[in-house]
Amino acid sequence: MNPLLETTFRVPFDKIEAAHVEPAIDELLADAARRLEETIASDRPLEALDTMTERLEYATNIVRHLESVATTPAFRAAHNAIQPKVSAFYSSLPLNPRLWETIQRYAASPGATVLSGARARYLVKTVDSFKRHGALLPPEGKKRLQEIDVALTEITTKFSENVLDSTNAFELLITGQETLAGLPPAALSAAKASAESKGKEGWRFTLQAPSYLAVMTYLDDASIRRQVWQAYNRRAAGPPHDNHALLGKILELRNEKARLLGFRDFADLVLDDRMAHTGEAAQDFLDDLRVKTEKRFREENRELEAFAGGKLQPWDVAYWAEKQRTALYDFDEEALRPYFPLDSVVRGMFQIFGRIFGIRVAETTEMGEMPAPVWDPAVRCFNVIDAASAQRLGSFYTDWFPRENKRGGAWMDSLLTGNPAQGRPHLGFICGNLTAPVQDCPALLTHREAETVFHEFGHLLHHLLSQVDVRSLSGTNVAWDFVELPSQIMENWCWERESLDVFARHWQTNQPIPEDLFQKMKRARTFRAANTQMRQLGFGFTDLALHRLWDGKRDVLEYARELLLPFSVADLPPDYAMMAGFTHLFSSPVGYGAGYYSYKWAEVLDADAFTRFRKEGIFNETTGHDFRDKILARGDSEDPAALYKAFMGRGPDSNALLQRAGLI
Repeated sequence: MNPLLETTFRVPFDKIEAAHVEPAIDELLADAARRLEETIASDRPLEALDTMTERLEYATNIVRHLESVATTPAFRAAHNAIQPKVSAFYSSLPLNPRLWETIQRYAASPGATVLSGARARYLVKTVDSFKRHGALLPPEGKKRLQEIDVALTEITTKFSENVLDSTNAFELLITGQETLAGLPPAALSAAKASAESKGKEGWRFTLQAPSYLAVMTYLDDASIRRQVWQAYNRRAAGPPHDNHALLGKILELRNEKARLLGFRDFADLVLDDRMAHTGEAAQDFLDDLRVKTEKRFREENRELEAFAGGKLQPWDVAYWAEKQRTALYDFDEEALRPYFPLDSVVRGMFQIFGRIFGIRVAETTEMGEMPAPVWDPAVRCFNVIDAASAQRLGSFYTDWFPRENKRGGAWMDSLLTGNPAQGRPHLGFICGNLTAPVQDCPALLTHREAETVFHEFGHLLHHLLSQVDVRSLSGTNVAWDFVELPSQIMENWCWERESLDVFARHWQTNQPIPEDLFQKMKRARTFRAANTQMRQLGFGFTDLALHRLWDGKRDVLEYARELLLPFSVADLPPDYAMMAGFTHLFSSPVGYGAGYYSYKWAEVLDADAFTRFRKEGIFNETTGHDFRDKILARGDSEDPAALYKAFMGRGPDSNALLQRAGLI
């Protein structure tokens, strides 16, 4: 039997092959079409609509996931073959006049008037979503909208593939150890192991995050830093993995879609049901933060140039910034690495949030279950149990290390959206590209990598702790400028002495971080905070400008470069093409397109919300249960502004972020 056709909590990853993909999706599309007819005929169409595509989503979630973490040429081809079909089906739903009539008829019925809570919200959001996705368009407009959706699916998939292939195409092999001066032992060991894995002598460096960041931060040889920086920021900008033309096409199609639906631009379309609501409001938000950050940004850059002894090139900035930080604070971030062995970080994280949120997290094998089938030997599987009721709320997989068959970055996603109240647990996963173990040494993380683990676990808890009985409003199915709150707030526990003592333990001695090192870390926290903020603001500004102002007459990479220049410490070379590898914005039909501001928006929420934990106690179980009940469990069952106010008792205060960053 085709393993993608049966929805099972214990996913048979070891049995799924490329040959299964297209036949399964074809059958599931036919099944969804039959369910669509049942929905149209139903006197309770909202309930039917909410579950209509459940089997199809399960299979496509698994296929998309495997393409991201264990791709092969055959699997990529199968994934690409189903993308247009699936996209066409989903985009056809709001354009189906019979389905739209059924929903309108139900919305006007007596049964709809007595709906409350999540179900009432689901009705309103469904009607609004159908309108926003073309239900009111004439036939020719609906046809064109479907064509755009399919084209965007195909092009953005290709964009993502080009970035992965371009990243994997680069390697730098160094055979003389004298060239490697400045690199810390962990980076040298990883580079040596990378070369050995390819049957080569010397030290091998790639564009995967642990390797790239080590070179840019520590390597003394500026010519090599320049070579690696240029390779990274020219990824997928030319043959054979060329995203240059795809960028313009994606932007054109997105804006055509927005205008077809009656919106000024793509930003206004995608933000219509988010907290910002309009591109102008998002722009005003970024403008306000920029004004409050620019003065210190310029001061920091003058200080860095004075320290370095002159004007800097972009491949010099991270290197000299690390030297300056060491000089100012007597702090070397590599000194923290022995205190962040991955297993200790993960176990401690489970302990902290288990206590705060009233849950228990344990590996499935520790709970007497057979090992779960996985897609790579390094993958592990865990259960999340409610401590009070002993009920399983969900399970999840972890996949932490980079591979050439796995895309870059860190992310969380769902495989199954259940309903714990009905005995159906959720299923998800978290992935990263963290520093891998080398020989007899465990995976020793940087502090920033430890924050990444906490961040993705926050997303995961948003999914696994959801108690919403409307599947479409469950978990992380919230406005994208709210979805980063549960993830970003978790990073705060990586900065508190009490919580660090739980999980930050030396891998050999089990001792906590020494107090003098902790104090240095805390003092250095706001080092170049204005630069960190301006970098994120620059991405947000550029994203909004591309989706609101770019008219197609200027070369898109040149235009993006000019937009980013005011936010950069150093001049960017004419061939700077970072945008060609910016998967956040361009690897899916929407993604973070016109929504990159969401990171800063949610950072305001997280900095402010954590003030309550700091005031009431970072291990305060009452505060934790309040956050679980009013944020994590509620999904999109209520307006996110109302959920935030329910937890904080007021709206957000942006000064909390500026204070945390040392900018007030």
